[in-house]
Amino acid sequence: MSGKRRRQRSHRPRKHALSRSKRAKLQFPVSRVDRLLREDRENCHFQRVSWSTPVFLAGVLEYLTANVLELAGQEAYNHHRVLITPEHVQRVMDSNHLSHLVEGDTNPHVDGMPSLRK
Repeated sequence: MSGKRRRQRSHRPRKHALSRSKRAKLQFPVSRVDRLLREDRENCHFQRVSWSTPVFLAGVLEYLTANVLELAGQEAYNHHRVLITPEHVQRVMDSNHLSHLVEGDTNPHVDGMPSLRK
């Protein structure tokens, strides 16, 4: 033999790496949520983060975002529009019980946002 070793091929195909988002079947990035949770540890009340915490939080964020976008789509459809605009999202947040989730936000309105026409 010439010193070269042949690589033994196994019968099982090699598994590709799956992200945590794909394993959890989520669209939101679980790794980014995990990184943001760990970066902000000094300002929060917790010291440790479980492995399931960012997965759960990404799922909750995805669920809430989907609901807000669905309601904003219905609002746009009711006003005979094809695109969802920030005004539609603002109307949904003002007229729905979802506004209680962000009422403690420090900057609820974006600077330069036009006033709503009713």
